[in-house]
Amino acid sequence: MKRFSIIHACFMIPALVLCSEPRCETGVESTLVADGCAGVELTLDAANRLAALPLKCMQREFPNKPGETLAAPDDIGSPRSLHPAFYGCFDWHSSVHGHWMLVKLLNTFPDLKDRDLIRGRISENLSAANILGEVAYFQRIEEKSFERTYGWAWLLKLAEEIHTFDDPLARELEGNLLPLAELIVRRYMEFLPKLLYPIRVGEHANTAFGLCFAWDYAVALGNTELKALVEKRARDYFLADRDCPLSWEPGGYDFLSPCLEEADIMRRILPREEFAEWLGNFLPSLADSGFALAPGEVLDRADGKLVHLDGLNFSRAWCLYGIASRLEEYGHLKAVADLHMRRSLDAIAAGTYEGEHWLASFAIHALSASRDRAKAID
Repeated sequence: MKRFSIIHACFMIPALVLCSEPRCETGVESTLVADGCAGVELTLDAANRLAALPLKCMQREFPNKPGETLAAPDDIGSPRSLHPAFYGCFDWHSSVHGHWMLVKLLNTFPDLKDRDLIRGRISENLSAANILGEVAYFQRIEEKSFERTYGWAWLLKLAEEIHTFDDPLARELEGNLLPLAELIVRRYMEFLPKLLYPIRVGEHANTAFGLCFAWDYAVALGNTELKALVEKRARDYFLADRDCPLSWEPGGYDFLSPCLEEADIMRRILPREEFAEWLGNFLPSLADSGFALAPGEVLDRADGKLVHLDGLNFSRAWCLYGIASRLEEYGHLKAVADLHMRRSLDAIAAGTYEGEHWLASFAIHALSASRDRAKAID
C-alpha cells in the first residue's frame, strides 16, 4: 500500500505564484492519483499574474511565424498589415486564444487588476475595421485552409466567450467579430462534409479538438445547423472506435491527446448513458480507480516544439476534468488531471517566449474546466 503525506503545494516562478490547498503526495509525482487530493484552483491572484503574459505579446509584432500562401509578390506583407487584429503572440491562433483568455478572465473576475488596460487593448485590436481586415485575408482564394481547424476553433471559442460576457464592451466586440465568426462557421459547414476521415494527431489539425469548440459555440449561440453537423460528423468519425492506444501517447511534439480529445467531443454530443458505454469500450482503463497517466516531460523549454508537451499536460487535464464532470464514477480522474496541471504550471512563465506566448491560455482553459467541474458537483 502506498503511504501518503500531506504537503502544501506552491509554484514560485518569476511571473507567477500558484498555490493549491494541502494535497496528497506519494514521493513519486507521476503516481499521484489518490482520491481526496485537493486540486489546483484558479484564483484572482493567479488570474492577475497569468493575464500579464498575453498582454506582453498581443501587440508585439515580432518574432512572428506567418502562415500565408503566396500567390504573387504583392501578397507579402508585415504581420500587422495581413492580420490587423491577430498579429501578436508569434502566430495567428496564439493571438486569438490570448484574446480569448483575457475576455475569459474579465468575465470571471470583475476585480481583475489590469481590467482597464485589458479592456483597452481588446477594444483596440478587435475593432470593426481590424476584423474586416481579417475577413479580407480569409477571403483570399489561396487561404481556404488557413488555420483549419485549430485556429477556427479558437476564433469560435473567443466569439462564444464574448457572447456570454454581460458587459457593454462585449456587445460592441460581438458585433465587430460577427463577420469573421460567421465566415468561420461557413468554413466548418463546407469542410466537415468533405472530410471523410478524422485527423488523429496531437497537434493543430486534430479533428476532435476542432469539433469540441465548434460544438460549444453552436450550443451557446443556438446555431442548430452547426450543432447538428458537428454531432453527425463526430458520430461518423468516432462512434465505432474501441480500445484507443493511450500507451502510445505522447508523441514528441504533442500538445493534444488524440485519445482524450476524442473522448472530449463524445462526452459533449452523446447522452450520458450512451457516453458511459462508449467510454468503457474506448478507454476501458480509465474506469479503474487506480488509473495512472504520467505527465509529459519537457527537457528544453527553449525549443518551440518540445515545449508543446507542457500544453499537452494542460489539455489532458481539461479532458479529464470534463469526463469526471460528466460521469461521477470517474471522479478519480480529477487527481490525474491535477497532477498534470502541477507538472507544467511552473513552466508558464519560465522566461522563454516559446512557451510564454501561448501556455497561459491552455492553463486558463484547464483551470476553468476544473472550476466548472467543482460547480457541477456542488
